[in-house]
Amino acid sequence: MRGPRRPDLAARVRACARTLRVHLDSREALADAIRQANASLEPGKVAAWLVGEAAGWFSAACWGAIVHDADAQLEILADDGLTLPVRPALWSIATWVVRNGVEFSSADLSADPRIERGSAGCGIGFPLICRGKAIGALVAVDPVTSTAPPSLGPSLLLAVRGLLEPAAIALGNAIALQRAEAQSVTDDLTGLSNSRYLNSALRRETKRASRNGRPLSLLFLDLDGFKQVNDTHGHQAGSRALAEAAAIIRGCARETDIVARFGGDEFSLILPDTGQEGAASVATRIRERLRSARFLTSDGLSIRLTASIGVATLPDVAASAEELLRAADTAMYKVKASGKDGIFIATSS
Repeated sequence: MRGPRRPDLAARVRACARTLRVHLDSREALADAIRQANASLEPGKVAAWLVGEAAGWFSAACWGAIVHDADAQLEILADDGLTLPVRPALWSIATWVVRNGVEFSSADLSADPRIERGSAGCGIGFPLICRGKAIGALVAVDPVTSTAPPSLGPSLLLAVRGLLEPAAIALGNAIALQRAEAQSVTDDLTGLSNSRYLNSALRRETKRASRNGRPLSLLFLDLDGFKQVNDTHGHQAGSRALAEAAAIIRGCARETDIVARFGGDEFSLILPDTGQEGAASVATRIRERLRSARFLTSDGLSIRLTASIGVATLPDVAASAEELLRAADTAMYKVKASGKDGIFIATSS
């Protein structure tokens, strides 16, 4: 014999309303929310606290915090109970809430015209408002429909908004800081790391490689004859060609590799746990893909570019970050001096 059916989401919200109102109206709850939300500068940790806090309000199959990340794209930063079947509903509700900046409630998502097709069950969503703008949404979803839209009521909704406001501000600050940090180490034109980050990452990886007894390789790359592209077609076309070349170079590397624009038309790749042979293979792949590519085709052009690449490996030819960078740079210039469009592997003298 089957046991009693579990109350639907709307009924569970109604059952918890009185207790939740008492909790949210207390000064301790607001003070704790402010303290906990500002305990970290990492957006993921702030979002995780928020989801944990909301999961204590009332039971739902899934809670999720979806926000605009550092690239202004919606991302599920934290969740509790997220499964593949409820993901479309969570995402659709969050998208609607962020777009409209108001709360959402639905008893049957599959019949709700506000929600994309493919969503099922019921759900409720709250906007995360930071400085007058919805930066994300806090969403609860159940995979089954409710007899009525889950609703908090006007007074309880005001109390929830009062607690969500400092949490949203803390989350917005954390995301803004993350965006500022990313911009400080990212090349605006190519989206790759910049030379500042390259230098710090190279020092870090050199120390790690030396400590673990693992090889570390560095590629230094210069696009041959790139000045002619600027002189012939203008600097805007040259910038677009650089961005296209950067995408090719990035595509030749692993996720664990660090790809940076060193400056001008020079690029560098840090290859952790990679010896001379593996580094030479990456250099060959980059050289061949650049040679076979046609640049600025969207501008009606068909520019060809080649590259001079220097390769240096620690501990074979260097014992420090500075020595490794100097060895790779010297190797690259040897290619330039011998006719360009090639690879030179630094060796110990």
